[in-house]
Amino acid sequence: MERARSFRRGASILPSLFTTGNLFLGFWSIVKTLDGRFAEAAPLIGGAVILDMLDGRIARLTNTQSEFGAEYDSLADAVSFGVAPALLAYCWALQTVPRAGWPAAFLFLACGVLRLARFNVQKHVVDARFFVGLPIPAGAAQLAAIVFVLPDRPAERWQAVAVLALVVALAFLMVSTFRYRSFKGVDLRRRRSYISVLGIALLFLLVATQPEASLLAATSLYTVSGPLAAAASALRRRGDPPVPVDEPQPAP
Repeated sequence: MERARSFRRGASILPSLFTTGNLFLGFWSIVKTLDGRFAEAAPLIGGAVILDMLDGRIARLTNTQSEFGAEYDSLADAVSFGVAPALLAYCWALQTVPRAGWPAAFLFLACGVLRLARFNVQKHVVDARFFVGLPIPAGAAQLAAIVFVLPDRPAERWQAVAVLALVVALAFLMVSTFRYRSFKGVDLRRRRSYISVLGIALLFLLVATQPEASLLAATSLYTVSGPLAAAASALRRRGDPPVPVDEPQPAP
């Protein structure tokens, strides 16, 4: 019995350790950004995303969820996926358009923190299969993937303006009502077919051989999946036949 209690206490620390790793990588990315080493700062945000995905899953697998862990995770996310990518975008590209650049970077940070706050108050009343609005780790991953592919500062002003437009778009997607798949229903303990295992292995192989292109494609597809799903749903509703309305019968 004592051994079981000791194991549970040890397991309860694991999610917080992953969250601390997430926070550390976010802070390290900020340091790299301030040094102008954008090619090194971007992958650190990607590593923080992976740790953020793992801490929640480990907490659910070990049944060690807690309010403290949820609040700690949100605070770490605000640094790693709010401050770090906003500063990275500003130092990398938005400095070229200073009047609009720093407000756009702040808008990304503010909308990301608002997204976290909304998630915290709605997590018990919304469908767990979906996120409402682009998750802040996904927004940060989108920016990090672009910098990972193009680590040099934009040479032309129009390129910086394009980055500014993307940052603003990501900010509004985070506070939008578009629904994004959460993938929380994926059961890691369930048996997988050989085809599924082969597909996962091929996916890892693709990431290992073409990391820049595959990560940029994955983040971009997820970013646009919310608006595309909403557009497809609207088109389906428009194509449905109108519901017949019974005409009132004349009084006898």
